[in-house]
Amino acid sequence: QVQLVESGGGLVQAGGSLRLSCAASGRAFSSYIMGWFRQAPGKERGFVAAISRSSGSIYYADFAEGRFTISRDNAKNTVYLQMNSLKPEDTAVYYCGATPTTSMLRLATYYNYWGQGTQVTVSA
Repeated sequence: QVQLVESGGGLVQAGGSLRLSCAASGRAFSSYIMGWFRQAPGKERGFVAAISRSSGSIYYADFAEGRFTISRDNAKNTVYLQMNSLKPEDTAVYYCGATPTTSMLRLATYYNYWGQGTQVTVSA
């Protein structure tokens, strides 16, 4: 079992920045690939970014490339999402998830564990 708790969301103006954190407890955080997803009202949960166990491989959705940075600290059992140049369309609930597999890391279905989410609201 892995328990995940997100934090760092809030209200920010367009062009601003936020840093999300996801703290993990339980077994073997470093054995999981970690991902960030987001879900806006009326939409499916969509992929934002993912990072491999040792941070050697990082993956981004097209909209996140160049604006968002995912990182992890296995010593602190924490994964981060630095979000810069935020846009109103980035408004959503952001979730972190953990998956043991690299093959389908862009699909929420393949994540075994999820946090409760943190709201990010970007005003125009």
